[in-house]
Amino acid sequence: MKILLVGEYSNVHWALAEGLKALGHKATVLSDGDHWKGYQRDIDLRRRSLGRIDTLRYLFDLKRTWPRLCDYDVVQLINPVFLDLRAERILPYYEKLRKRNGRMFLGSFGIDKPWVEEGLKPDTFRYSDFYLFGQRRHNSFTAEMEADWMGPKGELFDTIAHDCDGIIAGLYENYRCCQPKYAEKLHFIPFPVSSPSHPSPRTSHPSPLTFFIGIQRKRSEYKGTDIMLRALEKLHAKYPTQMRVVKAESVPFAQYQKMMDESQVLLDQLYSYTPAMNGLLAMSKGLVLVGGAEPEHYDLLGEHELQPIINVQPTEEDVFLQIEKRLLQHPDDIRQLSLDSQRYVRRHHDPIRVAERYLSVWGL
Repeated sequence: MKILLVGEYSNVHWALAEGLKALGHKATVLSDGDHWKGYQRDIDLRRRSLGRIDTLRYLFDLKRTWPRLCDYDVVQLINPVFLDLRAERILPYYEKLRKRNGRMFLGSFGIDKPWVEEGLKPDTFRYSDFYLFGQRRHNSFTAEMEADWMGPKGELFDTIAHDCDGIIAGLYENYRCCQPKYAEKLHFIPFPVSSPSHPSPRTSHPSPLTFFIGIQRKRSEYKGTDIMLRALEKLHAKYPTQMRVVKAESVPFAQYQKMMDESQVLLDQLYSYTPAMNGLLAMSKGLVLVGGAEPEHYDLLGEHELQPIINVQPTEEDVFLQIEKRLLQHPDDIRQLSLDSQRYVRRHHDPIRVAERYLSVWGL
C-alpha cells in the first residue's frame, strides 16, 4: 500500500513511516522538518520566511511537488494547518488531495480546535493549558492559541474533520477533547517512538545525577519549564554534589539527542496528563521521565502494571518533592525505573505495533 504522511510533529510521522516500511508498505513523509528541529523527511517543503520572495518560492515548490502527492491509498495530515500558509488558503489544497487520493485521515496530536475549545471549559481537566485547578491561566501563548483556533484555523479544522474518513488522537487530552463532537470517527493510537537498537539502562549510582530540561524561550511559561527549572535550581542548591542540571535552549534535534544521551533524568510537560514525543524518546533511551502521567492516560492505554513515569502536579513544590523523594533520596531505584521506562515504550510505542494499529484504522 502507498501512504502519504503530510506534516511533522516531533518526529511522529517519520517514526510511523519507519514502522509502515518494516511491514512492507510504501510510506512517504512530506514536511518542513518541524521547523528548526530538522526532522527527517522524504519530501522537503520549507518556507524560509514570510517575505514576498520566500513566499513565492514556497508556492512554486508546492506546485512543483504536487504531482508527487497523488494516487496514494491513504493520506494522513498531521494537523489541519498542514502547509505553511494562512488557514484560509489551505482548504483548496486539502480538496485537491481528497480528489486525487484514497482515504483521508486527520491527526489530532497536540494543539487544535477541540484542544482549545474544551480547554477553555474550567471543568474538562483538573489542570491544562488554560486552567489550573479551576483558576484561569493567563499568558501570551494561551491568548495566541485562543485567537488562532477560534477563528479561521478552527473553521478549517471543522471542515476537514467533518469531511475526512477518520481522526486519530495521539494523546489522552486530544482523545478527550475530540470526543464530544467526533466520537463516531475518533480513534486513539499511541505515538510511535523509534527505540535505540541496543538500549541500556542508566546506572544505579550516577554521580552526579544529570537532570536534562529543554527550554523554548517563547513557550517556557506555557510548557511549565519555568517552574520545573526553578525546582531544579533549588534542588541543586540543596544537593550540589549529587546532581547537575543541563539546559537545552531551542537546539536542533541531533544536538538535543546528544545532550539527552548524556543525562539520566528528563523533565517535560508539566501541564500534561500524558507523556509526549520528547518524553517518550527519553524513556526509550533509558532516562527517567518527570512530567505528566495521570491515571486517565494509563487507563486509556489499558496499563495497570507498568507505570515508571514520575508524575508531578503542576506546582514548584510538588516537582521539588517528587524528585527529592523518588530519585535523590533513593538512587538505587534509578536502574529499575530506567529498565521499566524502556519496557513501557516497547510495549506501547513500538513503531511496528503502532503501524499495525494505523493500518487497521485506515482499513488497509
